[in-house]
Amino acid sequence: MNMSARPTTRIIALDAARGFALVAMAVYHFGWDLSFFGYVDSASVNDGSWKIFARCIASSFLFLVGIGLVLAHQNGVRWRGFWRRWLKIAAAALIITVATYFFTPDAFIFFGILHQIAFASLAGLIFLRLPALLLIALGIAWVLLAPMLKSEVFDDLYLAWTGLQAQGVRSNDYVPVFPWFGAVLMGMGFGKRANLAGWFEQLRGITHGKSTGILAFLGRHSLIVYLVHQPLLIGLIYVFSMIAPAQVDELALQAQFETSCEQSCGLEHNATRCVYFCGCVAARLQAEALFTPVMTGKLDFASGQPAEISRLCSIEMLEIPNQ
Repeated sequence: MNMSARPTTRIIALDAARGFALVAMAVYHFGWDLSFFGYVDSASVNDGSWKIFARCIASSFLFLVGIGLVLAHQNGVRWRGFWRRWLKIAAAALIITVATYFFTPDAFIFFGILHQIAFASLAGLIFLRLPALLLIALGIAWVLLAPMLKSEVFDDLYLAWTGLQAQGVRSNDYVPVFPWFGAVLMGMGFGKRANLAGWFEQLRGITHGKSTGILAFLGRHSLIVYLVHQPLLIGLIYVFSMIAPAQVDELALQAQFETSCEQSCGLEHNATRCVYFCGCVAARLQAEALFTPVMTGKLDFASGQPAEISRLCSIEMLEIPNQ
């Protein structure tokens, strides 16, 4: 997603690559939206191959950002155009944060793909003069070392943008500096190597078909496409849900919760206490109409009212004799 730079002479193949990544992203978001409205199991879009798919999409965007930085600034940084583009990206990132804070406060986007691109567009300038192979090696090291650098020092939310926190972070789009800036560095290294080898000049001469032209159009307008596609998808699915609401199997959800809860609780407490605790939490969540939202991932069990219910049930559980 080269929202940070525009070469003097556009390379249609790179625009088409960004367009293809945007289409892939829309496919992923469509699946995520279906899970949000209850049509698809939330686990299916948050784990396994679907999660790998999402990471590949984010990596491709950031890799292209790195290439774009090299192409745009190979003859020196054009500061006026740079700041104009950067402010657009930063403003869009801020809009995403504010909007998601109001709509999904338990998992709002505080450092997503746009925030990462804004960061990378600035930080990438520091590394711009490094040779290609060193940039690629640095990018690989950036990714591989990220897990080793994690520390509880970074657990506060205001430091979570680093990606070095020891605990997990709940956000609907989380693309922190570590390890994701590594993809930008690798893109910069590849861009330098490709530029020296004349690959980009060869790409400029390639004739493109109609389908590639559509992808290139999307790639040239990647920022507006990114901002518009998700509200459009959510709106369409919301309208459909008014006509044909997703069917939620409450009994299956409850059985799933009780099994998982009792297994987790059983690591520290006896069966009697765990049966009481899990039943208490399920009953009180249902009484407050929170059970289904929590089980479908729309509410965070570890914060707000669900967390308070868990705390109260835990206190009551401990009053039961530990037989």
